[in-house]
Amino acid sequence: MQDNSDTIIYHTPVLFEESIRALDIHPDGIYADSTFGGGGHSRGIITRLSPAGHLYGFDQDVDAIENALPDENFTFVRSNFEFMPNFLRFYGVDKVDGILADLGVSSHHFDDAERGFSFRADAPLDMRMNRRAPLTAADIINDSSEDELIRIFRLGSDLNNIKGFAKAIIKKRGEHPILTTTELISAVSPLINPRSEKKDLAQVFQALRIAVNKEMDVLIRFLQSASEMLRPGGRLAVITYHSLEDRLVKNLMKTGNVEGKVDKDFFGKVSTPWKLITRSPITPTPEELERNPRARSAKLRVAELLPQ
Repeated sequence: MQDNSDTIIYHTPVLFEESIRALDIHPDGIYADSTFGGGGHSRGIITRLSPAGHLYGFDQDVDAIENALPDENFTFVRSNFEFMPNFLRFYGVDKVDGILADLGVSSHHFDDAERGFSFRADAPLDMRMNRRAPLTAADIINDSSEDELIRIFRLGSDLNNIKGFAKAIIKKRGEHPILTTTELISAVSPLINPRSEKKDLAQVFQALRIAVNKEMDVLIRFLQSASEMLRPGGRLAVITYHSLEDRLVKNLMKTGNVEGKVDKDFFGKVSTPWKLITRSPITPTPEELERNPRARSAKLRVAELLPQ
C-alpha cells in the first residue's frame, strides 16, 4: 500500500483529524468516502488501512478523477453518493465499517471560475457538480416562475425579502436572459445591503447551487440508506455547512429519520438504530479557522449503527 499523504491536492480537507478519528478506523475494514473531491480525507483513511482493508471514493465531478489514489486498496466511483448502495453491491460489498461525507463545496469549485459557483468572477451561470446533468443555474433563473424562485430561495438560503429577490430576477430577465454571474449580481444588487454584500450574495448563490444539484433530495436519500450500508458498530460521520443540511443529519442521528419524528418504545426510549458519538457537533479549532476560512461554518456529527 502506498502512502500518498504528501500528494498535492486541490482542496484543504475540513476537520481532517476529527473526522478520521470519528470513523474509528479498523485496519482491515471497508470504508466509503462519499464526497471524494480532492481526496484529502481519503488519504487520511487509506494510510490507516492494512492490505486487507479497502476504501471506495465517490464523486460525480469528472475533475475528481484526477485525484484518484494510485493504491490497490482504493476504488474511485464516478457517481453521486445517493447511488452508493447500488455501486457497493456492484463491487460485491455487503456492508461497510464507516462512511464519511463532507457536504461542502470544494475550494476547487470556487477557484474554477468557469463553473459559476463564485460571485467573485464573471462566468457562465452553471453550478453543476455533475457536468453531465442537463440543468444549469441559468436554466433555473430564466425558466422558473416567481413562485418557484421564492421556493428555491426559501429552501436554500436565509435571505430576507425573498419575494423581492424573485421579483428582481423576473424583472431583469424580462429585459434579457440572465446568463452570467455578473448579470445575476446586477439583477439582485438593488436588494443587497452594502454592509452584508458578501453574505447576501453567498446566500443567493448557495440557494441556486442547492437547486441545480438537488442537494437536499440527494442528501435525504443518502441518509435514509446509511443504515443499510453500515455493519453494526459502523460509523457515519457527516460534515455540514448550513442549517438546512445540518438539521437533516441531526434529525437522522437523534431520531432515526430525517423528519425528526420521535418514536418511543413501551419504556419511553427513543426508537432509533443510531447511537450518538457526538451529542453536540464538533467544530473547527481557532487554528484551523485561521488556516482555512472555508471551515468557518463546518459542523461534524457522528453516530454509530446499533446492532439490530
